[in-house]
Amino acid sequence: MQAKSSLEKARDFATQSKDALLSGDPEAATRAAADADRHAQRAQAAAHSVPWRIAAAVPWLGTPFESTAQMTDIVTGLTSDVLQPVVDAGAALSPSRLLLDGARIDFGALGDAAPVLETTSAAMTDLDAQAQAQAVDHTYIGAIDRARIQLQEQTAELSGLLENTALAARIAPAMLGGDGPRSYFMGFQTNAEARGTGGLMGGFAVVRAEDGAVRVDDVASNRELRLDYAPVDLGPDFARLYGPSRPTQDFRNSNVSSHFPYAARIWQSIWQQESGETVDGVIATDPVALSYVLDVVGAVTMPDGEKITAENVVELTGSRAYARFGDDQKARKEYLETIARKVVQKLTGNIDRPRALLEALGRAAGEGRLAVWSSHAGEQDVLATTALGHSVPEDPAPYAGIVVNNLGGNKLDYFLEREIDYTAGSCDGHTRTSTVTVRLANNLPSGEHTAYVAGMFDNPMGAPVGTNLTDVSLLATQGARLDKVTVDGRTAFALTGKELGHPVFGVQLPVPQGSTVEIVYELTEPVVAGAARVPVQPLIDDPMVSVSVPDCA
Repeated sequence: MQAKSSLEKARDFATQSKDALLSGDPEAATRAAADADRHAQRAQAAAHSVPWRIAAAVPWLGTPFESTAQMTDIVTGLTSDVLQPVVDAGAALSPSRLLLDGARIDFGALGDAAPVLETTSAAMTDLDAQAQAQAVDHTYIGAIDRARIQLQEQTAELSGLLENTALAARIAPAMLGGDGPRSYFMGFQTNAEARGTGGLMGGFAVVRAEDGAVRVDDVASNRELRLDYAPVDLGPDFARLYGPSRPTQDFRNSNVSSHFPYAARIWQSIWQQESGETVDGVIATDPVALSYVLDVVGAVTMPDGEKITAENVVELTGSRAYARFGDDQKARKEYLETIARKVVQKLTGNIDRPRALLEALGRAAGEGRLAVWSSHAGEQDVLATTALGHSVPEDPAPYAGIVVNNLGGNKLDYFLEREIDYTAGSCDGHTRTSTVTVRLANNLPSGEHTAYVAGMFDNPMGAPVGTNLTDVSLLATQGARLDKVTVDGRTAFALTGKELGHPVFGVQLPVPQGSTVEIVYELTEPVVAGAARVPVQPLIDDPMVSVSVPDCA
């Protein structure tokens, strides 16, 4: 009971310390952190007393004692090796202090905190490994088992948070103009027409950063871009897989690959050919990410008084605008440009709620709706390890990346819903069978729709209006072999290729209005270590994803 009470007090004081730190009160955070450490050490002392150790040594009956003792070691490490040093670096971690005048990053504070963040991130990684590898998997006391699972979840989350914060302290000052002006091409993706990184690039802007202050040049639509740029060499695998769609020359297909660095290099080249300027990096975002931002900065008002809010921006930009303007593409694109411009102006102005904005941007990055690439190799090496990099990993761990590309040139992916299921056999032997099942539903409602929304730019299959013509590609585990692919139970033909070491198997098919189509990939893949990954392409829907693949570590 003494150990339980002390652990609960340590948790409560740690929460108080975090809240005080984020609200800009480092003195209160320091006091609460010290109290948390004091109670954690009390719990550890109780759990390592002679009677406790004797009880823990009793087979089976001692498992709750052993598990609790392990937890007190981890919690004490958290309070002494992580919480207190982080609080000491609180000026850099408090959003209200990090942002000067509500609009400029304080690089001095961030730079001062970088060494502490590196140290605490490493300590947190070790503690997380200890938590995940606890010797006792379960006991006969449910409360202790639930506490252990909660601790494992929280250490994993905190480890990722500190790692990302340490990485930000390392690269953010330079990327935000601390060492001189920087420029970035920003592409606004329209996920109503699917592309590998999310959606067709519908508009763009150029972001400029200097000494921590950010501004955005006027937003423009893709009608300013051409279809015949000089190509970019992205290697023979890329050329064989995507060459027929001319992605490095035609901006409409510039992001058919799900590997964002490819799209970024193409967009950098496009802007260089348009303006003569070579940008330092590339950013991509979409309407869903803008809705997260609007939820923090508030609604924007259009020239005619219309309010664009977090609740309506996705529907307006992805669906309603097409019905409102019909075939008047110029008016529609000007309308979307105005929305993007006003949101960006708010985003780069004074920020009243920096903590909430950071959380919104973090959510967008985690969903792949905010991607960043840097032309500076050291920065890109760091970005590639984070969710912001939106990169296809070049390692052998189990992988099932489903990528949808719209073939009809319409906006039917606003109504697309996906389900993805990845299963694999046991870890016995050198290979195992696996299955990746994809279900695509076309939920276009009945009624009249413009040709721009429901028609087809190209219709080689002779499908009726409202049919979603789509290319579904599977980036499989390295070394995997496709045994069979079926569409609604019938054997189908798959286009094959390779991307960053992953075999790629593509199927082109129609998804009729109001129907669901099932694609099943049957594979033989190598037995390799690592948890299975199923990245989610950032479209409008929130797909159902299930994974049943043993980790063969």
